Amino acid sequence: MLHIPKRMLLFLPAWLFLLLLCASATGSDQYREARSSMIKAIEADVRDTSFYINKKSLDPRVMSVMGRVERHKFVPVSEQSWAYDNRPLPIGHGQTISQPYIVALMTDLIGADPGDRVLEIGTGSGYQAAVLAETGAEVFTIEIIGPLAAEASKRLQDLGYDKIKTRHGDGYYGWEEEAPFEAIVVTAAADHIPPPLIRQLKPGGVMVIPVGSRFLVQQLVLVNKDDAGGVTTRQILPVRFVPLTGKH
Repeated sequence: MLHIPKRMLLFLPAWLFLLLLCASATGSDQYREARSSMIKAIEADVRDTSFYINKKSLDPRVMSVMGRVERHKFVPVSEQSWAYDNRPLPIGHGQTISQPYIVALMTDLIGADPGDRVLEIGTGSGYQAAVLAETGAEVFTIEIIGPLAAEASKRLQDLGYDKIKTRHGDGYYGWEEEAPFEAIVVTAAADHIPPPLIRQLKPGGVMVIPVGSRFLVQQLVLVNKDDAGGVTTRQILPVRFVPLTGKH
């Protein structure tokens, strides 16, 4: 928004004042069309993968959030021109920000209600955490790469996501002192489902995690924990994620 001291308004020609207003509007709305195109691309991907995900549309609440969160603020300046392309983008340190369709799908799959405690493994740039927070969830997020953890924590604070709790650490082991969680979102591929995360999942809770080797096709897996503590899994669709790192 354009802020001009009142005393200056008295000396600005009308044409210059209008020009400044237009410039301000252009700056604030320059990504609006790109976000709209991103939403259409997500919707197209949902239709194209409906056989795998067993649905033809995602929760309207999730799609509304995807249209609000400003992805360009979560990527390096050099990548901002492509921020709303429906594809992963590099964020440094060999990591990526996930494809918007996958972010939307994972958010939809956990079905978090406002107030639910959600653990994210792999903060990255903070984009998925911001999307989860916009759904009303209480978000806890862990990043193993120190510089990324620090950058994401500051970014989320600067953007007003000050209720998101961030941590630098190995997400394989979860966040035991804050458990249990109604939902867990893992944004890096593991060759198995980490037992600590299953233990920290609340009975009746759900986890979504890519499982598989970095050299083979991975599967996005939905994990459900019933009220008695029993665990069932269901493969959703083939995916490709950066690997979960750490010594385990």
